[in-house]
Amino acid sequence: METFLPWFGLFIPVLVAGALWRRSASSAVALLLPVTVWWSLFGGLPGGPTDQAGDLMVVSHNVAVENPDPAGTARDLAASGADLLALQELTDQTKASYEKELAKTYPHYAEEGTVGLWSKLPLSGTRPVEPPVGKAQQDGIPVQPLRALRTTVATEEGPLTVYVAHLGSVRVMPRGGFWTESRDADATKLAEAVAAERSKRVLVLGDFNGTLDDRAFDGLTSQLRSSQDVAGDGFGFSWPAKFPVARIDQILVRGVEPTSAWLLPRTGSDHRPVAARISW
Repeated sequence: METFLPWFGLFIPVLVAGALWRRSASSAVALLLPVTVWWSLFGGLPGGPTDQAGDLMVVSHNVAVENPDPAGTARDLAASGADLLALQELTDQTKASYEKELAKTYPHYAEEGTVGLWSKLPLSGTRPVEPPVGKAQQDGIPVQPLRALRTTVATEEGPLTVYVAHLGSVRVMPRGGFWTESRDADATKLAEAVAAERSKRVLVLGDFNGTLDDRAFDGLTSQLRSSQDVAGDGFGFSWPAKFPVARIDQILVRGVEPTSAWLLPRTGSDHRPVAARISW
């Protein structure tokens, strides 16, 4: 439910209409509470890019396993002008297409399993982020290893640590409702890795399978800022691509300043690419 909190604002006009129809002063006063709560959470979000300047442009995109045109998606992303390009849901069948189409624009590349980072700047020290420790299964569903990498980007202003992550899936169980054990375990492990990070400048990019309103991400949001919240274009809903209702794809920062954040045009994926510019 927390994932779709922004949409609760749609009920406010209905409540207003009800109060006017009843001509009830008490209803109007009672309406102030949901309006105040919703506005305090979402009303202050920027309505457009605040600045097109920035030292670095970064993009994150879940390219989707079932993407019918990986090569076309890669070309579209390369044309975006991004300096750093983080991709999720790479497969053995599609990696070659992305590597081929992105090689000219991005001479530096790091991958770990199904996630990868393409860069115009040199990379070093790439390694996986340790998987969650604990029970191998939850309710009969295997807890997947954390799909994430950590690498260091050499910039003119010094090293920039970048994490690319694809957190576990959220599933609907017939009897148990939403199953989030894998995602929540991944979020905790990623938060622990960021907490132990000594680098002053950190980017975390990826598909979180949930919005930052979800309490599962408190460990991350207590350490990092959302580029969308700081400098974004409205809510920045990224999924599903045809009619986005939630922002589950994130660009989080520490030690750098987001100057703008926005969505890129649709590709062959069921996610929209998310983009941001950052400055030192």
